[in-house]
Amino acid sequence: MPYLSVVVPLYNEEENVPILQSEIERALEGRDYELIFVDDGSTDQTTGKVRADDHVRLLRFIKNEGQSAAMLAGITAARGECIVMLDGDLQNDPADIPRLIEEIDRGADLVCGYRAHRADSLSKKITSRVANYVRSRFVGDGIRDTGCTLKAMRRECAATLVPFKGVHRFIPALVKSAGYKLTEIPVNHRARQFGVSKYGLGNRALRATMDMFGVRWLQSRRVGYRLREPGA
Repeated sequence: MPYLSVVVPLYNEEENVPILQSEIERALEGRDYELIFVDDGSTDQTTGKVRADDHVRLLRFIKNEGQSAAMLAGITAARGECIVMLDGDLQNDPADIPRLIEEIDRGADLVCGYRAHRADSLSKKITSRVANYVRSRFVGDGIRDTGCTLKAMRRECAATLVPFKGVHRFIPALVKSAGYKLTEIPVNHRARQFGVSKYGLGNRALRATMDMFGVRWLQSRRVGYRLREPGA
């Protein structure tokens, strides 16, 4: 069993995959890891661009199911004690992965990257900042940039995730409400070189708002218990 599992959802990223795979290999050279690519029903040559390697596992959906489904499939399949998540569009920098792992080694249960200097358009920056502000205060996760996919968590945190469309935006909220320790670190963010963004404001604003109410309800109904020690 590897110590580290790196989960990368892919959807029509044929130009990005070879570069990303090489960057991850360089960032994790000498480490015990597995790299799980989850193809979310790509219609291009994405899967054909994944280079076979002892570290690599490729999961393929029959059809496009969305980022949350792809992320959950990879997390469920992960065998490592530490699970790292990042996007397949090269905007997340694999060179930041060792820094996330260091925070896990220091005692954090979930480490969330935040894009201190975003390489996006002004409109995208503004809408993201507003959405993060509203979400963070409504669900109480205290995270400034949940839209940054680059995260690392201990394997046991995966049990807190509820399988619904949109859950990838609420991983910090669900993990924190279960009593786990969260921290944030600034990470590099790069402009997209190839392909187009699959997730814009128009196709997620309403759903994200509805999801917030659902997550808030889940938090209010969470079951918790502690067992007595034997003989107590």
